[in-house]
Amino acid sequence: MQGNTRPQAIFPRRLRAARELRELSQLELAARARLQQAAVSHYESGTRRPSLRNLRRLSEALEVTTDYLVGRSESPEPLPSSDEPLFQDFGRLTIADRELARQLVAQLARRSDPGPR
Repeated sequence: MQGNTRPQAIFPRRLRAARELRELSQLELAARARLQQAAVSHYESGTRRPSLRNLRRLSEALEVTTDYLVGRSESPEPLPSSDEPLFQDFGRLTIADRELARQLVAQLARRSDPGPR
């Protein structure tokens, strides 16, 4: 990562990058996350840090993981909706079972691919 890689410097950059990836203004993100626009501005400038509750709201509004926002993951891949039955119990699985579930989903996706066989 370029520039300052301290954890407190990563979050503002990641928040802005995720917001821009989703093509949202600060005001639009604030509305989705049920926050004030000024709070989003402060978070992006690094003058304030969000509470855990607000971090979760931001990640849900941006459809990214909190790990991405704080620099623990490099991928801003969208999250599946937590109310989808397929993903409701995912958080309770062991790491090994999560990997097995990922492999199974990948195998099913390949099976559904209409490409040449």
